[in-house]
Amino acid sequence: MKKYVFRARDWQGKVNKGLVEARNLREAISLVKKRRLVLVDIKPYQLSFWQKLRLHFSRVSGGQVASFTRRLATMIEAGLPLTEALSLLEKQESGKLQLVIGDLLRDIEGGSSFTAALKKHREVFGDIYIASVSAGEEAGVLEKVLTQLADTLEKRQEFLAKVKGAMIYPAIILVGMGGVIFIVVTFVIPKMANLYNEFNTQLPWETRVLMDIASLSGVLVWLLPFLAVAGVVAGKVLMRQPEMRYRYDEIKLRIPILGPLLQATLLTNLTRTLGMMVNTGVPLVDGVATISRAAGNMVYQKALERVDQRIEKGFPLSESLREQMIFPDILVEMVATGEQTGKLDTILFRLAHFFEIEADQRVKTLTSAIEPLIMIVLGIGVGFLVFAVIMPIYNLTSQF
Repeated sequence: MKKYVFRARDWQGKVNKGLVEARNLREAISLVKKRRLVLVDIKPYQLSFWQKLRLHFSRVSGGQVASFTRRLATMIEAGLPLTEALSLLEKQESGKLQLVIGDLLRDIEGGSSFTAALKKHREVFGDIYIASVSAGEEAGVLEKVLTQLADTLEKRQEFLAKVKGAMIYPAIILVGMGGVIFIVVTFVIPKMANLYNEFNTQLPWETRVLMDIASLSGVLVWLLPFLAVAGVVAGKVLMRQPEMRYRYDEIKLRIPILGPLLQATLLTNLTRTLGMMVNTGVPLVDGVATISRAAGNMVYQKALERVDQRIEKGFPLSESLREQMIFPDILVEMVATGEQTGKLDTILFRLAHFFEIEADQRVKTLTSAIEPLIMIVLGIGVGFLVFAVIMPIYNLTSQF
């Protein structure tokens, strides 16, 4: 369905403006006339420059994709044709996702397959989503694939919410500490510096450091945003180089406490996604190739690419995984069991649940380790500030 914007007059001569949806211009004109209006002007609906700019920089979140997939699966299971389901979802959504759904609908009505339409929006749905839908269309079980995709996306969002929730408390503490330091350095120290200078008293080195920082605060306020932007740009440029990105991802995995959490999270996503793809009929070699591109870590991406090459040569998945030292033994042994019993997808789902529990425990461990560390840092910072501010005052009072 296309959108048309019109201007028309009623029988009293009042101008009315509105929007209609129709398959073509003739049908749109007919719909306006059915409202007992005299048409003045009608043309295809187009976004304004500012709307296009806002939508260009906006993004579709993982939660929105999960919700869209769940509703689409439900509608198709209820017997609605794909085009009718997409048309209903387009009316229910807003923002960039509404435009994406509308584009999918137009492509499918024009004769494209659902997979081909999704490929135009790879940045929204991703390779795994597209490969799974492709397998579902070929096997005639699209509703089943969409249901499993919705389950996987919802579990991933739930896990990410747990990780983010665990990081809220440390983030609030750090922001609060930064705010206290900013207030002291910007407002308190400059006023007290004049008092110290009048009495020409000897200041502790802590106070002198704070006074130097305060004297530079005016420059730093303007300099820090530029340094932050320069740092972000430099980081993006460096991360485009495969060697630097590989080294960075390798270092992250070696960080105590955080590294095992990242590994458990990666293995949760990889096993659950591969299990879903195997269950929906995607060939194993294609599934491994797809999850390697969506691994999110260069170390695991390179390892999975080597695993994929071995599978193409006829080697079992378990043996190919065993050759890569980064995969834990339990993963290799369980995959070997799945291959022997012919229930690889079931085993992969169980592994995903196992690694999810492990990741959840790692999150709790990380939170437990961060809280006392933050309190120690906070205590040292507050003590430093108190000593730097109070000691000169104590020295001044002791002179009288």
